Amino acid sequence: MPKKNETRILVVDDEPDVLELVVFHLEKENFKVAVADTGDKALKMARSQVPSLLVLDLMLPGINGLEICRLLKQNPKTRDIPILMLTARAAEEDRIRGLELGAHDYVTKPFSPRELVLRVKNLLRLTEVNRDGVEVIETGPFQLDTVRHQAVVNGEPATITSTEFKLLCLLTGRAGEVQTRETLLRDVWGYAPTLDTRTVDTTMQRLRAKLGQAAAHLETVRGVGYRYVEPAS
Repeated sequence: MPKKNETRILVVDDEPDVLELVVFHLEKENFKVAVADTGDKALKMARSQVPSLLVLDLMLPGINGLEICRLLKQNPKTRDIPILMLTARAAEEDRIRGLELGAHDYVTKPFSPRELVLRVKNLLRLTEVNRDGVEVIETGPFQLDTVRHQAVVNGEPATITSTEFKLLCLLTGRAGEVQTRETLLRDVWGYAPTLDTRTVDTTMQRLRAKLGQAAAHLETVRGVGYRYVEPAS
């Protein structure tokens, strides 16, 4: 992860009070922060000076947050920007749609500034190059390059987010071992187990949809969590 004083975060929201609150707490952690209060400004700023992370409200004047997410993920220059969505508590459909479009996580309004900062830090950590000494994981249909964060499935490149990639690496690296939702929240997201475990289920659903037949190796253990099942020899 870049040093904090080298990390530029773009915060997008049309509510001045929210912008002020988020900026205050991020700058208190020594992050560089830029702001935008419309979707059009946000898109222009993200394209011209690619931020290390984007905190993105979904309900915006002009281009809405979901469309911004879609456009950024289509562009090779901006598709790897970690996106943390800000959503209204009742907007579950929008949250799911945002995750499907490639956003990494969400925080619901009203939110705890401390939780938001925690999630920002963890998303930045997720984009850090893997330094644990394992460069390539090869098992079954998967070939996972942990240095370049590239996944090959059944010989074909797979387009998955950094969170989905880390989730897949963790499960394949612990083949046969059941991983509870709480464990996955801690080891993939870096969250406390008391936080919403639906984040795990939503991400797993999205990952499986991208893996095709290879998704059969990611087994649901009802009421507990997930595990990777190695191919029969």
